Amino acid sequence: MQDATQTLKDLLAGLQGCQVTGNDCIPVTAVAYHSQDVVQGSVFVALKGLRTDGHCFLNAALERGARVIVSEQELAPPPGVTVVRVPDARLAMAHLSAAFYRHPSREMKLVGITGTNGKTTTTYLLEAIIGTAGHLAGVVGTVNYRVGPRHWPAAVTTPESLDLQKLLREMRRHGANHVFLEVSSHALDLKRVDCTTFAAAVFTNLSQDHLDYHREMESYFAAKSRLFLELLANGSASAGTAVLNLDDPRGEELHRRVSVPTLTYGSHPRSQVRPLIKRFRRRGVEARLSTPAGEIDIKSSLVGPFNLYNILAATATALALGLTLEEIARGIDALEGAPGRLERFGPPEGPAVFVDYAHTPAALASVLKALSALDFSRLITVFGCGGDRDRSKRPLMGQAAAAASHLAIVTSDNPRSEDPLSIIQEIEAGLKAKNVPRVTIAEAKRGQTGYLVEPDRREAIRLAVKLAWPGDAILVAGKGHENYQIRGQERLHFDDREEVQEALKENYG
Repeated sequence: MQDATQTLKDLLAGLQGCQVTGNDCIPVTAVAYHSQDVVQGSVFVALKGLRTDGHCFLNAALERGARVIVSEQELAPPPGVTVVRVPDARLAMAHLSAAFYRHPSREMKLVGITGTNGKTTTTYLLEAIIGTAGHLAGVVGTVNYRVGPRHWPAAVTTPESLDLQKLLREMRRHGANHVFLEVSSHALDLKRVDCTTFAAAVFTNLSQDHLDYHREMESYFAAKSRLFLELLANGSASAGTAVLNLDDPRGEELHRRVSVPTLTYGSHPRSQVRPLIKRFRRRGVEARLSTPAGEIDIKSSLVGPFNLYNILAATATALALGLTLEEIARGIDALEGAPGRLERFGPPEGPAVFVDYAHTPAALASVLKALSALDFSRLITVFGCGGDRDRSKRPLMGQAAAAASHLAIVTSDNPRSEDPLSIIQEIEAGLKAKNVPRVTIAEAKRGQTGYLVEPDRREAIRLAVKLAWPGDAILVAGKGHENYQIRGQERLHFDDREEVQEALKENYG
């Protein structure tokens, strides 16, 4: 609970377009958007969601002690209750939340990282760089929310604005002076990070994802763009730095459009942070980078060209935050990896098994390309697609697997309410379009190129390990760090990393 001396008038200061009916001098004890979180003296923000409408819970909020209702609708205020009508309830909640928790982002260096791929690994790299430089960093992202030894489960990649501001205040209390925040397109569209001060924002790349929500790529990009074209200016405060990947066409477009300071990275000759020399090996990457601060030699256990991009992004961002080249090199070297991001398993005498979160066509193609360049004998890919999500990417996932896999095993991901076999059939269309034959297990044992279908993900992983030879690489893609599988309405424990270790134990002891 925050200091109760703040009044509604204090919290509303600067919020444009609000109309107050009732007393605006009342003290506010809490802000809530779920009626069960309301306490005596709360402000209740009635949000219209995809499935529920907060207006249906007004009576419950009032019964629990709400004294202020914030709504986009015109409401008759009950006795003793103040109503604040606003043009945009989500923006109003972001404003109220930041003010209620006394703007924690202004007391730290907050970096927002957005893009289709690379967000999580980039946060891990930045956390390692900051840590080796002697600072304490908080991280808010897909794997978890954390600061030092304290961890919170991540229900969503980017929390709702109220939860985010509360979390940032908590991290500041625990001594964090930097926070690295994965910013999803949903969060930007739903104004979860509005009214937040950013020291920098990173654009990694853009490829097809979340079209079940955004419907088409221009809307998806428009949501991502808000971070750079609107929020990074920080209102009247000094603008943050836009860290942009110039090798991505959308990154170059942002570079042309932004009005804030920029720092660019990539292989493009105009990139300010770019590789001069690069070497990719099974156990990591080595490179010499050109930067505005001079040249730097880096060594990392992260695998593949796409991880070099993550290293470039982290290097550019760290420079924008004032870190030295020596601190950056030490931090990159210190990071062993990120959970479920090309996380490696397997004994020396057996195949190398990698678990990765790649769940988009571009991400899967990128990971497979990286592994294909590392002189493994064969590449076996286990993958699927989630149910109740963008169906158009399913055949594209099949095509991505077809382009680089010697053997693809198509299985379930999170089928949700859909029939797993129906999802698999749509993936198969992409494999067939590339003339990849469906083979039998006997043919796969003999090394024939093609694909298999095994709807049970556990059995698919076991099958891949059984079919692999020493010197092969297995990629288990799609779920990464996730420790659950959603079937129907059930959320069941399932962890690709655990299943891989069990399969390896069965075959190699």
